[in-house]
Amino acid sequence: MIAPSTQVDIAEVMERSGKAFADYKKLSPQKRADFLLAIAAHIEDAREELILLAQEETNLPQGRLNNEITRTTTQLKMFASLLQEGSWVEATIDTDIDGSVPAKPDTRKILLPTGPVIVFGASNFPFAFSTAGGDTASALAAGCPVVVKGHSAHAQTSLRVFKAIEAAIAQVQVPAYTVQHVMGPGSAVGKQLVMHPAAKGVGFTGSYNGGTALVEYARQRSIPIPVFAEMSSINPVVFYPDTLAKNATNLATTFAASITLGMGQFCTNPGLLIGIEGSAFEGFLELLAAAIKEVLPQKMLHTSIHTAYETGLKKILSLEGIRELGRSCKEAAVLEGTPVVAMVQAKDFLANEHFTEEVFGPFSLAVSCRDKEELQQVLKSLKGQLTSTIVATPEDIRAFEDVIELQHNLAGRIILNNAPTGVEVCASMVHGGPFPATTDERFTSVGTSAIKRWVRPVCFQNFLDEMLPAALQNSNPLGILRLVNNQYTRDAIVKVPSP
Repeated sequence: MIAPSTQVDIAEVMERSGKAFADYKKLSPQKRADFLLAIAAHIEDAREELILLAQEETNLPQGRLNNEITRTTTQLKMFASLLQEGSWVEATIDTDIDGSVPAKPDTRKILLPTGPVIVFGASNFPFAFSTAGGDTASALAAGCPVVVKGHSAHAQTSLRVFKAIEAAIAQVQVPAYTVQHVMGPGSAVGKQLVMHPAAKGVGFTGSYNGGTALVEYARQRSIPIPVFAEMSSINPVVFYPDTLAKNATNLATTFAASITLGMGQFCTNPGLLIGIEGSAFEGFLELLAAAIKEVLPQKMLHTSIHTAYETGLKKILSLEGIRELGRSCKEAAVLEGTPVVAMVQAKDFLANEHFTEEVFGPFSLAVSCRDKEELQQVLKSLKGQLTSTIVATPEDIRAFEDVIELQHNLAGRIILNNAPTGVEVCASMVHGGPFPATTDERFTSVGTSAIKRWVRPVCFQNFLDEMLPAALQNSNPLGILRLVNNQYTRDAIVKVPSP
């Protein structure tokens, strides 16, 4: 099921995916859950081999890769549990129970899968956001087949994960071609995949240019499809005065570690540090700069990311008004990223939109504001983000309530007194945000709600019971929680006369 990247082969891949959808969407929730659990088990069996492959291809350390594999299998198990519980389909039933004249029609609503999904592997997460990552797991849970576009930065790792998926397909006996894997140049192969009529949705984690290109391909189709792309975020952190006066040393240590975690190659890296000028903020920045100087350069994921970081760093440090505060004390070797923190006055920041551009790597820019009003101006100038962090004491929260409210409008995840790096895999997580953080701020790519990207609501009116999806039938054979005549129940409803 591994296909080359010629135009003819892509057409065949998509046609197979369309045919697989007709059968895969009919599988019971338990069968789909079994499939996800089998994928997780086969990945677990290949853990050691996968770590060795990924180390060779990505320069990531064993500990990080080991944790990421665990996160990947956890996601698969989480969606299996969601399928087994069942209420995510939002089964809703309205019957004519009050004898109204004319009689109300029998209407029943459920979420149904949309069709084949294209998943683009991310360069910075060879497991959790790639071949069997969250996009793939959520799409398969929804009932959608998947075509994975493997990332060239970890091609062999991607293919080995796909081999685990193939083993699960055979073990559970789900339809052939439920998951397929292709390689090749992203610009060419990606366009063919997205523009094929069988494709019904796209999952992407990567650069702004890559994400917006996929959106444009989708718009060029005779029938546009949604592209759920996570693209760009500088994740502003606001340090309020009272907490800086009391906790500067601990905060400097915490955020130096967050800025340089994984050499800054996380989409939630705290790239913008904002505060009000004065001895507290200046003292914090001195401590932060000192901590950054002690962080040694490390290899970045691959040449393209390293080159982009060096180019972006050089560009932002050349802008008028910026001042470098601290840089790693050790000179970087080949492919190594150099940790750097710099500062700019708010008036200069507001005058040049280039200061808001993401520098993907171990870099963060501090913005010093004259007062509360200028702090508000800075926040209002920012575009959409994945995260917005509040670092504050209770006294700060009371004094800056109106400013904190502005932070709520910026991002999908609002954080109090924690660094933004680290995304918990759970039902309440939102990993998304207003543009350009993502292309659709209503959705998340992490957590159980990620499944909502690949489904659509369908209403069945006056249907015979045996014609309905199982979750809407009177007998409630799946035993899931349903909203029946405005009341939640797991019991069978009174059978209405057939039309």
